Amino acid sequence: MRAYVITEPGGPDKFELREVDRPSPRPDWVLIRNRAFGLNRSEWFTRRGDSPTVSFPRVLGIECVGEVVEAPGDGLDPGQTVAAMMGGMGRQFDGSYAEYVLVPRANVFPLQTDLEWPVLGALPEMLQTVHGSLYTGLEIDRAQSILVRGATSSIGFAAMALAKSAGLEVVATTRSLRKSDELIAGGANHVIVDDGTIAGKIRAIYPDGIDRVLELIGATTLLDSLQATRRGGIVCMTGILGGRWTLSEFHPMGDVPTGVKLTSYSGEASDISVEQLQRYVSLVESGKLTLKVGPKFEFERLQEAHELMDRNQANGKIVIEFV
Repeated sequence: MRAYVITEPGGPDKFELREVDRPSPRPDWVLIRNRAFGLNRSEWFTRRGDSPTVSFPRVLGIECVGEVVEAPGDGLDPGQTVAAMMGGMGRQFDGSYAEYVLVPRANVFPLQTDLEWPVLGALPEMLQTVHGSLYTGLEIDRAQSILVRGATSSIGFAAMALAKSAGLEVVATTRSLRKSDELIAGGANHVIVDDGTIAGKIRAIYPDGIDRVLELIGATTLLDSLQATRRGGIVCMTGILGGRWTLSEFHPMGDVPTGVKLTSYSGEASDISVEQLQRYVSLVESGKLTLKVGPKFEFERLQEAHELMDRNQANGKIVIEFV
């Protein structure tokens, strides 16, 4: 089969399209014929050498959709549509930047859908991350309002859609006022232009602070997000769109307001059930849930897709498809 192998960190040119052995099926693992997969920031960081737990050479890729080839001893049928994600995919073992992928059964989700492969390929990791952030990280069942900081990202749009469908009032941030109409159409009740300091703007709308904050920018805006949150509220750091993993100085007694809870989300596929993922996929298929999908690239153009990630110009989830 063909696969993109990376042997050392660097730019998109470090991906080498090679002929390699197709994985051999084994018990409790599923061999999948890959039909499409989304690109993720974690793969971008790994490619650049910013994932110290990942060793090279490696085939990256933490998600895919496709058809079962073999599932020894499991009961999944050949030809069945499935999604696969995480569980060490593309990190501890070779992932989805390949024509065939071998994945632990626990990380495979059978799906019933007529969505086209490139559309379905955009969904698994995006839906899992948002679902886990909202329900495991932010416990939105107990909330009425949420700030999505970094809302113009694909994860941000998905978070707005799922939070809106759960009945929350949504505040979205953008660095450009020109994107306000798009954000409102995506589910935002209020749009705030983010100049790095927005706590005052939030409290102009919610004097006691907002219930929940999904922090997708990361360490560059985290302290300000904490100041925007009401007593008893929760801030969950899920993304690092701002490019910083750490704070140079952090003073918990001063930086975390009294009664505000700070958490993070980098969960696993086990945080979403087959039934929950199927429900979201069905909502997308019926048009009741609209998510932001970016450009599609053929498998042979994966380097170009990563170049687009480098320029931060995708404007949605990038999907690689096999044609």
